[in-house]
Amino acid sequence: MIDFKHKLPSINADGHRNGTYNNIEMVLPCILNTDSPRLGLFLHLLHNEIEDNRSLVFIEGKVLVCNKNWIRDHIHIMKGFKHFEYDLKSYLEFTITHQHEKGYFYELIKQMDDIHWQYVDSDCYVLYPDDNMSLVRLELEADVEYIVVEGVMQYYKATGDIEFVKKYLHNIEKGIDYATSDEKRFSKEYGLCIRPYTIDTWDFVNDLNSGSDRRIHKDEQMCIMHGDNSGVYLAMNQLAFFNEKLGNNEKAAIWRKRAEDIKSNMFRYLWNGSYFVHQLPITGDPLDDKENIRMSLSLPYDINRGVTNHEQSTSIIGEYLKRKDGRAFAEWFSIDPPYEKFNRYNAGEYVNGAISPFTAGELSKAAFNNGFEKYGYDIIDRFVDMAEKDGHIYFLYSPKDGREENGGPSAWGAAALLSAFDEGFAGIVDKDCLYREIDFSPRFVVCPHKEIRYITGYEISHKFVDVRYVVNEKGMRYDVYSDTEKINCHILLPEGKNCAGLFVNNEEKEYKLSKVRNSEYIDFSCLSNKVVTIEIIFRKLKN
Repeated sequence: MIDFKHKLPSINADGHRNGTYNNIEMVLPCILNTDSPRLGLFLHLLHNEIEDNRSLVFIEGKVLVCNKNWIRDHIHIMKGFKHFEYDLKSYLEFTITHQHEKGYFYELIKQMDDIHWQYVDSDCYVLYPDDNMSLVRLELEADVEYIVVEGVMQYYKATGDIEFVKKYLHNIEKGIDYATSDEKRFSKEYGLCIRPYTIDTWDFVNDLNSGSDRRIHKDEQMCIMHGDNSGVYLAMNQLAFFNEKLGNNEKAAIWRKRAEDIKSNMFRYLWNGSYFVHQLPITGDPLDDKENIRMSLSLPYDINRGVTNHEQSTSIIGEYLKRKDGRAFAEWFSIDPPYEKFNRYNAGEYVNGAISPFTAGELSKAAFNNGFEKYGYDIIDRFVDMAEKDGHIYFLYSPKDGREENGGPSAWGAAALLSAFDEGFAGIVDKDCLYREIDFSPRFVVCPHKEIRYITGYEISHKFVDVRYVVNEKGMRYDVYSDTEKINCHILLPEGKNCAGLFVNNEEKEYKLSKVRNSEYIDFSCLSNKVVTIEIIFRKLKN
């Protein structure tokens, strides 16, 4: 039996002050270890960055919980706050129920004297004078419809509310149909989604007038951007999942076929042999000669949305490692190389080359899942250092000196990092909802800590997964406390260690070995009954 030396939480362990007063680390998700509160305090900081962005919107007699009041940001940040927020529904449902008859969704709620509604024509806004509020779709945005599908998926996972899915399935399907048919949104020639010539997913073009004009004009230069299409690819597969849950298997098959068509066209037109090009103009000329070598922030999203296979994912991650060369303090570029100047932003300013934590978080998760486990942890470790120095996670960082670049909500990046920690480092992935079935792929062995307790879950549903981990010279042990019915295990072995035996609840169990790049994993599945004890015995080295 591989035993735990300490019970966590514990204020002191072997002379180390690893806890803080009243265990402030114990937010959700949380981590505790016997060496230091460093990682636990980092997760607490991420939690607070997200929670501090929470706000209320009073509109049309309703009170909406927003984080922030742009549905895009709200749903990106939902990767974090789904774990601890008690109202995951109000803003999402308001967005869906106020869908335009053509199928598109409005993306932001702003007070009327914030003049975003004047940046577009009347078909892209709704005014609420009594509340001094406006509901706006910045017309040039191309990502809103697939993001709403992602929001429904996150809500379903945390609540299991299949009736909500059933009620609004037609709406979110209509949104994706709009995004893949309207002439402003989709190229029939290429079979891919289009947008004006922006930086990745951002909401302005190079023309200085774009500061107050977010329309799509008749002569607008249009492009294909990979991130829009990987987002639609994921949304189509999520729609297939929902249809399968509801027994609509024929419709599910159609959505999966449409997703594969999008993916096929992405590789046909956008793949440069190593990664997806940034923008492919379908009208007019590129802004410079670097689009074919320009990496943009949606690349790690592409990996995590499942568009790329392992070889292609490895290629993208390898390109980030090549660019970890000292030109900036980190390689988590919003775009690289930047444009000499885009709109009013010089190279390295704002999303024209600043360093982004949402890129870092998505890249870390991609690295954990594709055999770059040490690199995934290295990204987290470097961000812990930055957070300790700054006391915050910023929206963007100057590539020159790491100082804050103004711009947007820090919660977006904090949620991406938290998700990388949860689904990458701890490796807990909810396969359906409420953790009924989980993929369990912990990578704790790449960090220096020998005893860890990690807890994740959904406070709204009172569903939790509580993992205790210990490793020593004999082997390693995971205790998993949860209501999970089935656990699909894919457990990373420490470097240089071989497995001599696997025991689940003290009974020897068969397993398979698999390799992801140079990393060796033990693969098996087991049923859960509140507590599962997993012991992996290391093979003794011969003298």
